[in-house]
Amino acid sequence: MNQPRVTRILVIGYVWPEPRSSAAGGYVMQLLATFLQQGWDVTFSSPAGAGEHQEALTPLGIREVPIELNNSSFDTFVSELAPDIVLFEQFMMEEQFGWRVEKHCPDALRVLGTQDLQSLRQARHQRLKDRLKASDDNNDFSDLFAPALREEFELMADTDLAKREIAALYRCDLNLMVSDVEIELLVEQFKVPRSLLHGCPLMVDLPDRAPAAFEDRAHFLSIGNFRHAPNWDAVLWMKTTIWPLIREQLPAAQLHIYGAYTPPKAAALHNAAQGFHVMNWAEDALQVMSAARVCLAPLRFGAGIKGKIIDAMLCGTPNVTTPIGVEGMRGQGAWPGAVTRTAREFADSAVQLYQDRYIWESAQKQGRALLAERFQQSVHGPALIERLAECRQHLAQLRRDNFTGSMLRHHQHKSTQYMAQWIEAKNRH
Repeated sequence: MNQPRVTRILVIGYVWPEPRSSAAGGYVMQLLATFLQQGWDVTFSSPAGAGEHQEALTPLGIREVPIELNNSSFDTFVSELAPDIVLFEQFMMEEQFGWRVEKHCPDALRVLGTQDLQSLRQARHQRLKDRLKASDDNNDFSDLFAPALREEFELMADTDLAKREIAALYRCDLNLMVSDVEIELLVEQFKVPRSLLHGCPLMVDLPDRAPAAFEDRAHFLSIGNFRHAPNWDAVLWMKTTIWPLIREQLPAAQLHIYGAYTPPKAAALHNAAQGFHVMNWAEDALQVMSAARVCLAPLRFGAGIKGKIIDAMLCGTPNVTTPIGVEGMRGQGAWPGAVTRTAREFADSAVQLYQDRYIWESAQKQGRALLAERFQQSVHGPALIERLAECRQHLAQLRRDNFTGSMLRHHQHKSTQYMAQWIEAKNRH
């Protein structure tokens, strides 16, 4: 009897995965691990150069194949590989390679992986800039946090980035969304069919050992890749406003800030006398998180769900954040820390959590409960595999039902194709 053919999946990454540098890199590795658990044949490709903290994929059994933008060598590569599924990591990869995949592997399921809606993040960033320009109040941002979905839609609707990103969602057969808030925004406001979306958050395995206790921890911690604009803004808000308020109440308090790709402007904020320590990259983020007593995540804009907060819960480290930080992450119980809207609330909550053992231990337990409720790999991994199998089985009908997607592929892919071929010809000459 013939053995069934092993499923081949090609993942096209915007960059090579760096799980120790960003939540985005960690999410990609979680997806790759899920595919490997199925015994699939996995290939990862990217047009990007090597990253400083790049994960080695070959030892895991994943084929690594560099590819080029605007080069027909990709056509030969993808034709020979003949993948059953192609996962584009970020919509720009779908724009660049989607038409080539459709042309040379028309029966391959095309999936877009979103760590967040980039157009939502960009629109919120612009709103914050406008707010800062209009007011010198650096304390209260209640007016920016968690507006109605209709307001978010109006922020995004006229932007080129939103048009490009949502067009890419339509052109794919399935889209992986980490945040249920973003699913509702797309369905209720942008009228994207729910059938094109699949909720798949960051996925974790619950730790089997108890986290470090209250008395065995010290200091505040903040962590995040400095190339990610929300993280840099959070550091600035801490430096100028929040941290001085904390030090008023805890004069000996120390804050350790870790982040990959620390720029000179961030290093210049280091001030040991103020207890404000810019520590650069943490080789083991979970180790430094486990040693800290409280995680600070004062995010004033952003999208998706927050890897730093997942890590904090994994390590049993209570956190203080904003409505942006908890978006798409809340469960049935209390938040494992505090959710605040002003710098003063943030500082007061951080000090209370740092000093009150009872509140701290309750928050630690709530973090584990939230992970079990919403983020278990043993739940979301199989659900993803089942959804991919269902889409492959009904692919022809799925595409017939998505006329808007086929229309967008007809128009957008023609322009992208001709532009790519023009650039390739120009480069040859």
